[in-house]
Amino acid sequence: MERIRIVCLVFFTFIFISCGALFANEPINMSTLVTSQNVSFETCNKLFNIPAEKLFYLSISSINANRFQIDEIQSKTGYILFTAVNKQFLASIVKIDNTKSILKITPTNNLYYFPPGIVLNIFKYIEVNENTPVTPVPQKS
Repeated sequence: MERIRIVCLVFFTFIFISCGALFANEPINMSTLVTSQNVSFETCNKLFNIPAEKLFYLSISSINANRFQIDEIQSKTGYILFTAVNKQFLASIVKIDNTKSILKITPTNNLYYFPPGIVLNIFKYIEVNENTPVTPVPQKS
């Protein structure tokens, strides 16, 4: 009888630990975000439910907030060239329709070996601030 209890206890403990590992939604570890690794092309693209012009301004704001160096901005074609961790990236905004647009951030040398936090932090900033209204800065006369 005692032996059956021990077997049942071990069995249910194993099941409990296995189920806990399956359903654990742990956030991405900080060292994973800052360690260079191969990043998939799909990770570098994100569809947003905001107009392209607003996404352009939020992208500039996000790059600036993450303290990356902005090298060049082209508002007509919708791209931003910036440097992060001694690597140059191109952020391109593509208009889908009046309410949707895509942000694509790719390394300029096409080597997808970099810290994924560069791209993920920009996307996260935009998601957090997408409901913030864009207000024009008054012109000085």
